[in-house]
Amino acid sequence: MKSVSTLANFELWPLFRRYTQFCIVGGSGLVVDMGIIWLLADPSMLGWNLTLSKVIAAEIAIFNNFLWNDLWTFRGLGAERSCWLARLIRFGKFNLICVAGIALSVLLLNVQVYWLHMNVYLANFLSIVAASVWNFFMNLKFGWSHKAKPQTELMPGARLR
Repeated sequence: MKSVSTLANFELWPLFRRYTQFCIVGGSGLVVDMGIIWLLADPSMLGWNLTLSKVIAAEIAIFNNFLWNDLWTFRGLGAERSCWLARLIRFGKFNLICVAGIALSVLLLNVQVYWLHMNVYLANFLSIVAASVWNFFMNLKFGWSHKAKPQTELMPGARLR
């Protein structure tokens, strides 16, 4: 497994590991979103309005993702982890960043489908990837970073040159 050991020694490995964790958390959010929208909007369940159901499902998924990212992906990066006010502020930032990511995804999807005439599913996949990279780096910079921490603490395992 030389390739795995090479990757582990790569300077960006901690960042890649965090991004992988971020994507796993995002996958759990997808499951939460789909489950809630099924529960709320499916005619055999509650049969609520689709738009209202989607807004509620998305917000619950965002809350789910925030909790898991706070506890796992960005663990150790929130300066005041036990302070509820600091957590609430991080959640507000996370929510705004995710909403901006959704807007970016919709914009990219429309550009790719209507201007570049790409397949809608390929365009959607590329839009999701771009939005996930946006969400990750914006949350790393604005949601969980602490300005007083040196770079090596932000990315455990990173080496100073």
